Amino acid sequence: MAVSGILGKKIGMTQVFDEKGNVHPITVLQAGPCVVTQLKSLMKDGYEAAQIGLVEFVKASKLTKPEVGHLAKTDAPPVKFVQEVGLELAADGGENTKAGDRVLVDIFANAKFVDVVGTSKGRGFAGVVRRHGFGGGPKSHGHMFQVQGSIGASSFPSRVFPGQRMPGHFGTDRVTVRNLRIRGIDLDENLLMVEGAVPGARDGYVTITKAKAPPRERRGFGGSGTVDPLKASKKASPKKK
Repeated sequence: MAVSGILGKKIGMTQVFDEKGNVHPITVLQAGPCVVTQLKSLMKDGYEAAQIGLVEFVKASKLTKPEVGHLAKTDAPPVKFVQEVGLELAADGGENTKAGDRVLVDIFANAKFVDVVGTSKGRGFAGVVRRHGFGGGPKSHGHMFQVQGSIGASSFPSRVFPGQRMPGHFGTDRVTVRNLRIRGIDLDENLLMVEGAVPGARDGYVTITKAKAPPRERRGFGGSGTVDPLKASKKASPKKK
């Protein structure tokens, strides 16, 4: 069994050009290095997973005594960001993951898409226009156009329905962005470049896993797999008796 994910940080965004000259927005992620701090087993815990920690400069005095004792079981270095990721069968049939093993960005060498989980930026207390995208009221003189207005009926049902969209705390939510295409991997610096945006601010912690439901590759765009639409329509049409 091998680890299917890694922890990291969001470095920032840039753009790259492909061989056809098309520009792609890129998010650069610091993926690892990580260390396996604990293994969850089906017999003992009821499920299989690996607890990994992001290796970065952290003073041991910044950790609590329970955290220090937990890491001492595997001789792991001081880590502050710890998460659980799933396990999968090793593609090359290698050895199973053990506590204390290092997890590097090369686990995505044969992957095309990843799922990234992060914490969105905090926006504080926001109104319905900013929080939910309401259109607001008239913007002419004498109107407060960003006020949401009435939120319930009078005699029936004489209450506000649960889940009513109202002003409140906006942001700092756990957000998952799926199927981000990998555009580059730097094994020396443990950098992973994915196409698209990743939730959170710079230096925000993220969890990167292999895509659970990657999209199907588009067919019929050149090469031996190109389909002639005229021949395909004739073949699909019912034959005359």
